[in-house]
Amino acid sequence: MPTYIGFLRAVNLGGTRKVKMAALRELLESEGYEDVETHIQSGNLKVRSTTRSAARVETDLRRAISAEFGFDVPVVVRTPAQLRRLADDAEALDSPVPGDARRYITFMTGTLDPAGVEALHAWDVETEGALVVGSDIVLFLAAGVQGARLTNARIEKLTGAVGTARNITVVRALADKWGG
Repeated sequence: MPTYIGFLRAVNLGGTRKVKMAALRELLESEGYEDVETHIQSGNLKVRSTTRSAARVETDLRRAISAEFGFDVPVVVRTPAQLRRLADDAEALDSPVPGDARRYITFMTGTLDPAGVEALHAWDVETEGALVVGSDIVLFLAAGVQGARLTNARIEKLTGAVGTARNITVVRALADKWGG
């Protein structure tokens, strides 16, 4: 039975988009998922499913979670091998930003617009850089997320895909915990 890692977009950041992890685990178990686990409150989860398509799991998770919690919750799904490889690749990249830039990974769902990928690679802000790795984006932000001009909204507009970001520390922890 395949294992999938899911990343929920924009939950538990304040306001009304609250998803309690215990309630999420109960919901997904009632939907037939097995070995459901969550990691911290930012919407990271692991499930096992008889479904063999990551895209179908992604769609099903979004449907179930959105219906249960009353607002749209995009979900990006990766396999354990994809997560482990992405964490390794992101840590090995040379930063296009001088100094000690923090690394983040924006997990993307959907096909990235090639013109948007070019725009990200050409992003010319001294304290920010982005490199596309597979279907995801590694961000290098010297001033951190709060001061970034390369926001999730801008990335989504450029690429035409939906994304959700995690810092490299969380991604590495998940890769070590769930990456097989």
